[in-house]
Amino acid sequence: MEHAPASNFLENIVAEDLAAGRVETVVTRFPPEPNGYLHIGHAKSISVNFGLAESFGGRCNLRFDDTNPEKESQEYIDSIQEDVRWLGYQWHGEVRFASSYFQQLYDWALHLVDQGLAYVCDLNAEQAREYRGTLTEPGKNSPYRERSVAENRDLLARMKAGEFADGEKVLRAKIDMASPNMNMRDPILYRIRKAAHHQTGTQWVIYPTYDFAHGQEDAIEGITHSICTLEFEDHRPLYDWFIQHLPVPARPRQYEFGRLNPSYTVTSKRKLKQLVDDGLVAGWDDPRMPTISGMRRRGYTRAAIRKFCQMIGTTRSDGVVDVAMLEFAIREDLNENAPRAMCVLNPLKVVLSNYEQGRVEQLSAPCHPSRAELGQRQLPFTRELYIDADDFREEANKKYKRLVLGKRVRLRNAYVIEAHDLVKDSAGEILEVHARIIADTLGNDPADGIKPKGVIQWVSASEGRQATVRLYDRLFTHESPDKGERDFLDFINPASLRVVASAWIEPSLAQAQPEQHFQFEREGYFVADRYDHGEAGPVFNLTIGLRDSWGEQGGGAN
Repeated sequence: MEHAPASNFLENIVAEDLAAGRVETVVTRFPPEPNGYLHIGHAKSISVNFGLAESFGGRCNLRFDDTNPEKESQEYIDSIQEDVRWLGYQWHGEVRFASSYFQQLYDWALHLVDQGLAYVCDLNAEQAREYRGTLTEPGKNSPYRERSVAENRDLLARMKAGEFADGEKVLRAKIDMASPNMNMRDPILYRIRKAAHHQTGTQWVIYPTYDFAHGQEDAIEGITHSICTLEFEDHRPLYDWFIQHLPVPARPRQYEFGRLNPSYTVTSKRKLKQLVDDGLVAGWDDPRMPTISGMRRRGYTRAAIRKFCQMIGTTRSDGVVDVAMLEFAIREDLNENAPRAMCVLNPLKVVLSNYEQGRVEQLSAPCHPSRAELGQRQLPFTRELYIDADDFREEANKKYKRLVLGKRVRLRNAYVIEAHDLVKDSAGEILEVHARIIADTLGNDPADGIKPKGVIQWVSASEGRQATVRLYDRLFTHESPDKGERDFLDFINPASLRVVASAWIEPSLAQAQPEQHFQFEREGYFVADRYDHGEAGPVFNLTIGLRDSWGEQGGGAN
């Protein structure tokens, strides 16, 4: 089978293994722990694991490493499956669970005990830390390290039977307490957790650690290339030690790549959960969250996320990736694919004094300036309109290119108008602008040669629809919110969400489908909310502004 030239070091490894006959079929896996929603860093891991399998005609398993029941739930399992599917990937066969292998893992733990390679230890957590040593000093052997095989077998069976309290005993591998690699200093294989498991219920009261379970799960499933992020590099000798000392059915190999760390973002599941639990966001799928479901709800497309993962590449080094690269990817995608529409966020009424009361004129405009196949949209034009209040001034200098009293402007896809009067309330606030249409300017310049200053958007006051528009911005104001001495919560952006409850939109937008994208002209790219949007109550979320105002201003709203 021929393959395209490799584009990163992992593809080189796989290509060489196939060419040398070390493997016949590439089998990878994506192994999330179901203790939270997936985030943008997981999207990178998904693209690497599923992408390798796709590139080389292999297969990729979805396996939940569910060895920590106290922090896991079915909600997370369901959301992870949904995210993988939404990104456009399909795992091989059924969804797999580490918990399905609990009996086999226990049998292999007994094998290590029988070989004198594992023992039950009674040290408590504080004592175990003291015995473990430091990065510069070796550890020392546990006083329980030389228990007999028979005693260890008996104690492990009693641990499994629930005779001991949580934390009272653990099963440890007997490797080398003087190893320079801390992971090899008699690591824990099993700990007591009297907690119900979302898959196995109360069948088990001891649970394997990730380090013990992971490689053996890979072996059971015939994984050929176990791809991890770089923080697992120091765990690889332990991964290999278990494979070497157990009668596993296959010999997988672990490889590491640099994890994705976008700027202005937190990707720690613990910290993301804190944002949710503390009510600082409206849930795991809040559009400000870097979770895949949050980004989806904000309007990020699978194509943009996958393109971003491709843009940043797969390397052997960790580093911060400028989140502006992700924003570039979504702008590029939506600029090409999002239909255009008009929305007035800060409405100011304009009354056209020379336009017939009650008349509704259907104007036509392209849905996209460069994609004729997307067709035309109808814009009802009436005597009373809404424009954005920022698009009108009583007086302005020549640099101001919008509507000014006594001056002209073109209404987008419609007529040229000239403002001639206004109505104010008792406080001096402008309530209405009165203007007149310049004759014969639908698609034409004024016959008198006085051209308009600029072009502004508008919506019919009688035919348009009110909508709720949520204006989202980056959740954090600092490039590295979770680095340094200060609490990451200190950098929460107080302007990360502004809700406009009475925006005005083209009437057809009320019929938009949830998750349908639009460019609101001169405002940005928006998406109909996945859950809240409906014809009776349109709701749109700002995905991204038309330009990178953070880059232009050194921080600020899009």
